[in-house]
Amino acid sequence: MLVDSHCHLDYLEAEGRLEDAVNRARTAGVGLMVTIGTKVSEFDKVLGIAERYDDVYCTVGVHPHEAEPEAGVDRGRLVELAKHPKVVGIGETGLDYFYEHSPRDAQRRLFREHIAAARETGLPLIVHTRDADDDTAAILTEEMGQGRFEGLIHCFSTSRELAETSVGLGLYISLSGILTFNKAQELRDTAAALPMERLLVETDSPYLAPAPKRGKPNEPAFVVHTAAKLGEIKGLTPDAVAAATTQNFFDLFRKVPKAA
Repeated sequence: MLVDSHCHLDYLEAEGRLEDAVNRARTAGVGLMVTIGTKVSEFDKVLGIAERYDDVYCTVGVHPHEAEPEAGVDRGRLVELAKHPKVVGIGETGLDYFYEHSPRDAQRRLFREHIAAARETGLPLIVHTRDADDDTAAILTEEMGQGRFEGLIHCFSTSRELAETSVGLGLYISLSGILTFNKAQELRDTAAALPMERLLVETDSPYLAPAPKRGKPNEPAFVVHTAAKLGEIKGLTPDAVAAATTQNFFDLFRKVPKAA
């Protein structure tokens, strides 16, 4: 069994292809999917999908792009929404200095609110970071010193230094279809150097379809291609990659029943 630890099924639903995508994921051997919250104001849509399918769970959070319009969200609101049995993580949150759709100070403030919620609930923090390695590492390190929390860097595609800092803090690294891209050799080298017990796989669908599906809308079934590439890098069979990444998922997302 594989787990797609990060997808956006609400986007697929809006495009009218959710049901087919879920069925194709099951056929491909994807046993669990986590659909990610990006706006608290639209959390009900994400939760509704998780409630509809036994093999889908969700998270609650505010993407850094939405930090300004969702500025009223705080630790207390996140903690309250996270009480639902289908909510298994906090985020996605973090810093995006590439697009800067929201001011940096608003992103940093909300990032810390999410960390506080993760610490209080014990749920893993899902971190988005782009062109913000230094601030991401600094905030994670500072906050970890104020009290432990768990989490992962999702869709990892940045520096080996941030990967090693994150793993050193006890966080996980989640790899997406970017791992299969022709120009992603540096990322593959980083993945090769990281401990297998700290790696997960994801699609971030409907974005970043892996080879050989480039140019098509991404969906959870395609996580098998990322897992296969990870196996090539690590010298592991597909079954070994599935077993390791699924165990890592359950080690981190402990609110998901293992019976799932």
